[in-house]
Amino acid sequence: MKEELIISGRNLPHIDPHLNLWHWPISLYLFLGGLAAGILFFAAIIVLFNKEEKYLGSVKWATLVPPVALVIGLGALLFDLSHVLYSWRLYVTFRIDSPMSWGAWTLMLVTPLSFLWSISYFKEYFPNWNWQKGFLSYAGSLIDFLNEYKKVMAWILLPSTIILGIYTGILLSAFNARPLWNNSILGPLFLTSGLSTGAAAIILMAKSHTERRLFSLIDLVLIGIELFLITHMIFGMQAGSQVQIEASHLILGGEFTIMFWIFVVILGLAFPAMLEIFELIGFKVPAVAPAILVLIGGIVFRFVMVEAGQITRYLY
Repeated sequence: MKEELIISGRNLPHIDPHLNLWHWPISLYLFLGGLAAGILFFAAIIVLFNKEEKYLGSVKWATLVPPVALVIGLGALLFDLSHVLYSWRLYVTFRIDSPMSWGAWTLMLVTPLSFLWSISYFKEYFPNWNWQKGFLSYAGSLIDFLNEYKKVMAWILLPSTIILGIYTGILLSAFNARPLWNNSILGPLFLTSGLSTGAAAIILMAKSHTERRLFSLIDLVLIGIELFLITHMIFGMQAGSQVQIEASHLILGGEFTIMFWIFVVILGLAFPAMLEIFELIGFKVPAVAPAILVLIGGIVFRFVMVEAGQITRYLY
């Protein structure tokens, strides 16, 4: 009998390595972009329903987060770019079929609006300043103008924050060569997660029990939707091609299983949902606990998806 030894370099570590081009700054950016989109979305909704006085935490205090989050997120994004000086080229064209083009232009719109929204509350942030004197009189005129057109900003923010929240997932799903990313669930899943982290941030900055209770209920519904989408994503991969089944093994027994199921699904979604249910039915639960867990789960989810997705690939 003639014995032959066939050696292949395919799928061998350090011989056929996976591409690892996106690092922690991308995951951070995806989280902060979704967080900012979630907060501004709810703030816009409340203004359009004329409920600002009742829910001051969401429109006045929580909206201090998005400008900072977007600046840090964009800084992380630029830090990860290989050719930072050429980033301006994204803004000399618009490609309707490019998720990255949609994201770049949406950020160009949402970021200054987030600053203007916070500026519109400066008179309330600093009530002891003399807004009728010197330079402050011009600033006061700008603030009055912004407050007069607050609903216009809200109408602009409403669709743009949805685009900002959903594009991050669509951006990943557009990578056909990455089986873990290449599914239609990621867009709605990232949007829902961003809205959930936004609601959690508002809970932390709420100024009344009524406001905390409302956003606990909203967050509970969003967590339920997120769990449904995650389940649907996993079942979809399990029912897909062999390469998608292998991709799902990264979170079903593979190296990202503990991070995904313990820190995202259990501690980041299921446990906060249980705490929020207890709070809603009358038990005394520190509102800060489920909110912080949701925020931690949100950022870990982005890290897992970005890192795990780059490992998966098609082998021909």
